Amino acid sequence: MSSIPMESSQKDMTVRRGGREARRAMRAAPLAENERPVRPGLEGGRYKPLSDAEVLKIHNAALDVLEQIGMADAIPSGIEVMTRAGAKLNDNGRLTFPRALVEDTIAKAARHFPLYGQDPRHDMEPWGKRVYFGTAGAAVHMVDPVTGEYRDSETKDLYDIARVVDTLDHVHFFQRSVVCRDLADPFEMDFNTCYASVAGTSKHVGASWVDPKHLEASLEMLHMIAGSEKKWRERPFVSQSNCFVVPPLKFAQDACRCLEVAVRGGMPVLLLSAGQAGATAPAALAGAIVQEVAECLAGLVYVNAIQPGAPAIFGTWCFVSDLRTGAMSGGSSEQALLSAASAQLAQYYDLTGGTASGMTDSKLPDAQSGAEKAYNHALVGNAGANLIYESAGMQASLLGFCLESLLIDNDIIGATQRTIKGIDTSDESLSIETIRKTCLEGPGHYLGSEQTLQRMQTEYIYPGVGDRMNPKEWVEQGRPDAIAKAQKKLKPIMANHFPGHISREVDDAIRAKFPVRLDRAHMGKA
Repeated sequence: MSSIPMESSQKDMTVRRGGREARRAMRAAPLAENERPVRPGLEGGRYKPLSDAEVLKIHNAALDVLEQIGMADAIPSGIEVMTRAGAKLNDNGRLTFPRALVEDTIAKAARHFPLYGQDPRHDMEPWGKRVYFGTAGAAVHMVDPVTGEYRDSETKDLYDIARVVDTLDHVHFFQRSVVCRDLADPFEMDFNTCYASVAGTSKHVGASWVDPKHLEASLEMLHMIAGSEKKWRERPFVSQSNCFVVPPLKFAQDACRCLEVAVRGGMPVLLLSAGQAGATAPAALAGAIVQEVAECLAGLVYVNAIQPGAPAIFGTWCFVSDLRTGAMSGGSSEQALLSAASAQLAQYYDLTGGTASGMTDSKLPDAQSGAEKAYNHALVGNAGANLIYESAGMQASLLGFCLESLLIDNDIIGATQRTIKGIDTSDESLSIETIRKTCLEGPGHYLGSEQTLQRMQTEYIYPGVGDRMNPKEWVEQGRPDAIAKAQKKLKPIMANHFPGHISREVDDAIRAKFPVRLDRAHMGKA
């Protein structure tokens, strides 16, 4: 028999219920941007897989590679601008880059340039050690997480991915994630990829093109959306993902032609080098980084030879092979190390850096997927990578994309951002007065205290899909797993969220001039 008086027990239950209701009310109340526990652009940099001396060794080795080995297969216009800047064309057809040229280029390269959204509230400032997460990739399949089936991705899937990303707090930008395999014509594929992306979200968008004429048409569309070419150049809200290099150390000729159009068209360029350690880059992790850095420095010379100070993202995407099979291993621990080290090199040069994280090897959003994405994001985010691509939705080392994974990964990214933010050690946060009141004057616990109610939303982050129910509640709710909860959360987004930031008048003009293959009915429009 309990010795606690009935009235005391009832009073305690009332206090606990009141505290619980107060906490629920606090969680439901919207917070101002500066009061949220996490926000875009938190500053990382606490994790450093490389020492300062090791960073310098990699830098010097990359300069040796460029000066002594150089790059093959440059196109004539590239040779012209780069040799005029100081590169040397050798008898074997390779361009080499004197150390002084590379160092001068680094000194004059663009720094501290924003990446704009169509909506200014999504503008990003990706420099220093500020961290932003986004999508990317060229998956050729959509994944059904229940049946496990993989089907060809289509234009409507790309639009759907963009409009889901448009709703997610922790995915800060959208880069093309799937290939529009329903479009056989390369021009229509490139143009509709850009159209579906910019129509699906008002966040910053990244896309890619295989032919300069495709990019020129897309730029014309972007001018229409912006209001004029002048307005576009003032706030370019699309960047070009450009695989300008075929590792090891060869220029990709079609991509280089597109790069030149983008630079002259005022479009920021992601200089993307994606060597695969053990296959198209050295198996030694340090050697892989050296090659990627050398290739991206050559790209930086290229961009600045075309237009000094043009915005370029230092895109060292060092991929990993499973050396037993040669297959890519996007979820490996080595991948996390390489991407984190890439962040350090971009910081060394004080350049905006972009790298990849979250490319799980798992085919479905399961335990393996969550683990691989979480430890990759934790290391790469805390290393201070400015732009973290591939961070949400990807499965099977970039071969598949899953909408439910977007929502699950949004939780993982939010939790990662909380680790990046770290611990507030201000005098108020040390809580001496709160401890004194609780222990000497109060109930002996902190439930329902003023500080607990105040901090529960500003200092703690809560999952949107992740499960924190106790076992009894979980059974009563039908034992939902993460996929089921993601599907429930996804359903109203798919039914109701159809972004309208592009006016009907502008959309009519685009459709009258270009072959838009995305049905308006799928966009929630008559």
